[in-house]
Amino acid sequence: MNDIIREIEAKQIKEAPPEFNVGDTVRVFGKIKEGNRERVQVFEGTVLKKQNGGVRTTFTVRKNSNGIGVEKTWPLHSPNVEKVEVVRYGKVRRAKLTYLRERVGKRAKVKELVK
Repeated sequence: MNDIIREIEAKQIKEAPPEFNVGDTVRVFGKIKEGNRERVQVFEGTVLKKQNGGVRTTFTVRKNSNGIGVEKTWPLHSPNVEKVEVVRYGKVRRAKLTYLRERVGKRAKVKELVK
């Protein structure tokens, strides 16, 4: 049974997954289906966490929309995720930035990593 699952997962994995880390500001281009039409919607925010698990790798992005924090978890290897662009690199010292949920305004920002 495990061999069958591994075989299916091997077909679904992306060859070159996008390179980004926790704390980066990313722009996720996700496919949205509305009835019989399909369009691409952009979701831009800070990466709070990445959870690795091969094909099941997910990442959570948080943005502030009209004063309300919105989080969305995306599967990295999903066909619904068209591409992920890094807008700016963040300088963080943690693997998960859940503390940003309680912060508002300038305190909720992540310092930019200058390369």
